[in-house]
Amino acid sequence: MDPRRPFIATYIMASERNGTLYTGSTSNLPARVWQHKSHSLTGFTDTYDCINLVWFEHHALIAQAIHRECRIKKWLRAWKLALIERENPDWHDLAADWYPTHDPAWSPPTPTD
Repeated sequence: MDPRRPFIATYIMASERNGTLYTGSTSNLPARVWQHKSHSLTGFTDTYDCINLVWFEHHALIAQAIHRECRIKKWLRAWKLALIERENPDWHDLAADWYPTHDPAWSPPTPTD
């Protein structure tokens, strides 16, 4: 995954393994994840420190991503945990190496939505 290239996705952020979960959708996942990690968005993810990207799914259209987000938000917590653990059993931060913050030539991704 190239974090310099925006893509449409539905995603789940977590505070820690089995911690607080946040489900969202965006037209630019790398930029949105950076906003969560840098706490530049005030609200739920900032308050509960949901900074780890633990699951995401590509979509061709933003309408598809929003529809999937709405469906997942209605799920039981156990179903969300199963979704994460099926693809990411160790709850690794899938965006851990997306941002070369120690590179002086690097600049954060720009949000498009």
